[in-house]
Amino acid sequence: MKKLTIEELNRVSAEEYKAVEKIPLIVVLDNVRSMHNVGAVFRTSDAFKVEKVYLCGITSTPPNPEIHKSALGAEFTVDWEYVEDTNSLVDRLHEEGVFVYSVEQVEGSTMLQDLQIDKSKRYAIIMGNEVKGVQQSVVDKSDACIELPQFGTKHSLNVSVTTGIVMFKFLELNMK
Repeated sequence: MKKLTIEELNRVSAEEYKAVEKIPLIVVLDNVRSMHNVGAVFRTSDAFKVEKVYLCGITSTPPNPEIHKSALGAEFTVDWEYVEDTNSLVDRLHEEGVFVYSVEQVEGSTMLQDLQIDKSKRYAIIMGNEVKGVQQSVVDKSDACIELPQFGTKHSLNVSVTTGIVMFKFLELNMK
């Protein structure tokens, strides 16, 4: 097997990417502390054609060299917006008809492997702080919660890793 070159990958330009049809998924970062995690979410959002990223609370925003280090320019291709209060954003998303999931371990959560979506709807996933997770008040406003199955000794995954896994599931479900 021969590795593909950059030219053989046929990537679109930043300008072309802006016009590409996106999957109906919004990512919300609720008080994410690490700028490396923020950058990684931008980069993965670009790869999976996410509609938009919202940065809330203490989450840092571009332009920022620490975000750029992991995003590798995806902060310029992915649409994003800063909103101070995640709860008010959830209200706004609901007004826009978006179904809001918090990604959190809660009673009655939907395990990721059991997730089913209606392809005619738009969705948002809320990702929480590296230590405290999604704020309880935001969980309370969410339509439902998604949980990732875990079988080891740890009870959580890195927020950017979790975001990538959940994004891929939405991409997969939208491609069926």
